[in-house]
Amino acid sequence: MKITYIGAGSIQFGPLIIQDILMSDFLCREGLEIHLMDIERSHLTEVIKHGDYVSQKLNRQAKIFGTTNLKEAISGADFVICALEKDRNIYWSQDFHIPRKYGFKQVYGENGGVGSFFHALRNIKPIVELAKLMEDLCPNALLLNFSNPEHKICQAVSQLTSIQSIGLCHGVFMGRDQISEMLEIPLSEIQTKACGMNHFTWFQEIKHVTTGEDLYPQLKAREQEGDWLAKWHELALGRILYRRFGLWPSPASNHYGEYLNWAGEFVIPQLQFFYDPWEGHPWEKNEIPEGVYTVDRVNYERPWKKNSNEKLLPVGSTEAIKFKNEDGSFKRSGEIATHIMEATLSDENRWLEAVNIPNKGAIPNLPDDLVVEVPAYANRNGIKAHQMKALPEAVAAIIRLHGSIHKLLVEAYQEGSKDKLMQAILIEPTVNSYRNAVDMCNEMLSLQKHVLPEMK
Repeated sequence: MKITYIGAGSIQFGPLIIQDILMSDFLCREGLEIHLMDIERSHLTEVIKHGDYVSQKLNRQAKIFGTTNLKEAISGADFVICALEKDRNIYWSQDFHIPRKYGFKQVYGENGGVGSFFHALRNIKPIVELAKLMEDLCPNALLLNFSNPEHKICQAVSQLTSIQSIGLCHGVFMGRDQISEMLEIPLSEIQTKACGMNHFTWFQEIKHVTTGEDLYPQLKAREQEGDWLAKWHELALGRILYRRFGLWPSPASNHYGEYLNWAGEFVIPQLQFFYDPWEGHPWEKNEIPEGVYTVDRVNYERPWKKNSNEKLLPVGSTEAIKFKNEDGSFKRSGEIATHIMEATLSDENRWLEAVNIPNKGAIPNLPDDLVVEVPAYANRNGIKAHQMKALPEAVAAIIRLHGSIHKLLVEAYQEGSKDKLMQAILIEPTVNSYRNAVDMCNEMLSLQKHVLPEMK
């Protein structure tokens, strides 16, 4: 068994995924090679150290390799995991601030909003190149993608290559947590089925696991009695969407708000990245700006002076507390990549709460070739989407618009066409000025020319 992980140098994500793999008795039963690839060898050191530590503690016969050579990493692989992002916060700060400078009031610009177009094109470029290499070096391997914007990247891989890619995101699990908390019912007793588009999914079914009772009537009553300011930043927009469209959305206001031009009325005005422009923009000095991703979780109780040597997470040793349970045993990340790998190699039929794959009729009123987020079953025959009901027409209309944007972005990448990119920009809901759209596009293409595909 050979599992390759592209972008494995992430201190926050790499050790968790490797630990998940090593905790699987099934994947480790007959020997295992884990090949970790990153463009910077130094980024792999702590991750390899942590993998060796876990392997030793669990008595696994696993070999862990680190490399900067992409072809070497994927040659003959059974599975390829992709979780890459180059200079993430520098470019994300551009994705956020530049469109807003031109009056486009997107919520974040990560997965939706006009800033997400440049985020998508930056990541489509290396990931489609990866998939095309896989066609030659490991054509039967499954590509498990964690990189955002999930739906846009998977759309590109499915349209432009023969590689089967599965987009993975834990957004639906955030929605399940909200439902469990509002109903005051343990998560283990709630069965759900949600579908739509990544970061814009809708629960078509909420039932009690044991009794089969439809829990939507209870949810409606609980939502109606809720204080409007309770978890306002996380839930206010979702409550409005539920009241108007009849289904509970996920994952949270600051995610599905990216696809709506009126979301700002229900999402606390904020800076995604804080900096003082008088001192210069962070991308001019290659500095990582202060992040304000979710305002209700910002820690304002900080020492006045920062510790410049402080790491985001301790990794690679027994100090890696984040990766352990209270009793000292290793814990799983909650991501489902290992479940998919286990299921596709066995006779087990494994239920998956959410995967991003081409629709192929799973949601009846959305295009067949559009990448959607749906529940599915995984087994030796592959991944098969669960058949869902049609979404409310208003919801489907929003998704179809963004589906058209995704296709235009893929065509812009494939053709190197600035015209196609501008067409996508001009139909994005937050864009309200043709002249500003042109100026914004030109500035972004200039700022990110070293990481974007060439546009003519």
